[in-house]
Amino acid sequence: MISFERLDIQKVDWENVYAVGEINIFQTCAWLAFIAETEKAEPVVASVKSDGNLVGYFTGLMVHRYGMKILGSPFRGWGTYFMGFNLKQGVSRDEVLQVFPKFAFKDLGCNYLEIIDPNLVYDGEKGLSYPYNVEALCWYAFDLTKSEDEILANMSDSRRKNIRRSIKKGVVIEEANDIEFMDEYYAQFTETMKKHSMAPLYDIEYLRILFKRFFPTGNLLLLRARDADGLCISTQIYLSLNKVAIGWGAASWRKCLNLCPNEPLDWYGVKYMKARGMRILHVGGAAEDYKKWMGCVHVNIHRLKKAKYAPLDSLLNIVTSPQNSVYRSLMLRKL
Repeated sequence: MISFERLDIQKVDWENVYAVGEINIFQTCAWLAFIAETEKAEPVVASVKSDGNLVGYFTGLMVHRYGMKILGSPFRGWGTYFMGFNLKQGVSRDEVLQVFPKFAFKDLGCNYLEIIDPNLVYDGEKGLSYPYNVEALCWYAFDLTKSEDEILANMSDSRRKNIRRSIKKGVVIEEANDIEFMDEYYAQFTETMKKHSMAPLYDIEYLRILFKRFFPTGNLLLLRARDADGLCISTQIYLSLNKVAIGWGAASWRKCLNLCPNEPLDWYGVKYMKARGMRILHVGGAAEDYKKWMGCVHVNIHRLKKAKYAPLDSLLNIVTSPQNSVYRSLMLRKL
């Protein structure tokens, strides 16, 4: 029988948590503290037991939005790709997920929950009966177990040509180590969001906190592309831990796209993470065509959603499930 026990966040033995399987960057104490600070959220770490024996941990945070107490693992707008469960090998996620809503709604007193667990294997055609609304996400990643030649071969001809063209035009890629990088990234990112008639989901202070917390750990990679005159024309942010890398953010000046800076930045990031033993580089959704042309593969990632009460569950599923992801995220953040 599966059971959960919430742990005192001040007394969590993180060495024990990290010893179970391979956690990703978003399940660490540092990331929980980062989201708690920037989102005014309350961290939740719970042990998972089977017949009284420890089999893993759950990681998430709770926030209040418009009268609702929400458990996110993760929640939208947190800049967090996934969290979920860190379980011992052989433990059934199906069994854990069946029991989890009772813990979230009764023990934690939440009204709504969302989970994205990268290790969840779900195929709706096989009739798995999760007590959740299951949303397949548009998700892409670089398979870093392949050789560099294979990854290049998977790119479209136009993307390989853009890498060469960018170099010929004098574009240089550099690794950044200064907090001013965040100002450059944010300015470019704001322009990109404005192009899509959207406002950034975070402010510059969020990025500065990200830098201060994670750059010293070695888990944060910042890349700049400079033109022949030394102007920073494009930026990318990466996170990594264990064997999993994250393409967390990318931005560039529209006026400089003729120099094709994004492709060599992507290629530098791929080679950097592969050289450090990463098996996969997640780049998430959006810009699907570009990611396909860069040789990314589609990854089966799902968001599980559930409300405490059936009427609220039906309403939230309608509101948060439009095909337009921009509309969906906007509506959910307004709840």
